[in-house]
Amino acid sequence: MITKASAKYIRIGTRKVRKVMDLVRGMSAVKADALLSHLNKRPCLYIKRVLRSAVDSADKRFHIPASSLYISMIKADQGPIIKRFRAASMGRATEFLHRTTHIILELDQIKVLEKKSVAEQDKKEKKTSKIKEKAVTAPAQHEEKKKEPKRKAKAKEK
Repeated sequence: MITKASAKYIRIGTRKVRKVMDLVRGMSAVKADALLSHLNKRPCLYIKRVLRSAVDSADKRFHIPASSLYISMIKADQGPIIKRFRAASMGRATEFLHRTTHIILELDQIKVLEKKSVAEQDKKEKKTSKIKEKAVTAPAQHEEKKKEPKRKAKAKEK
């Protein structure tokens, strides 16, 4: 984890937020920002704010550009529920709930694999193929040794 950002007490349900989160989970920060800009969902606004906050803190603290970051963890937890009452028929009051959400987002740096020379890769492939051959031949030889004494014993009995 390079940076972590959160937004708390957002006045929107967690189920709505999680639907949008599933779309951006594991994406690079740049792609996720572009996707959130073009989606027509209300949670996009809040997730985008948290994403930009995390990208900015990574840039300020570690001088890492947004292009080399990806969303390693994003989750939406339920916050406190605000309860209100509305007048109903026959003098009653019905309760309705305003749900809140806590959004937590973590960014990590994209790991770039080093390109190794062709000669080094060939050496590793040869070593692994030799090991596989030994692993395959060893149990077969072991089984043959076990079978031979039994055959000899049967031949002696006849």
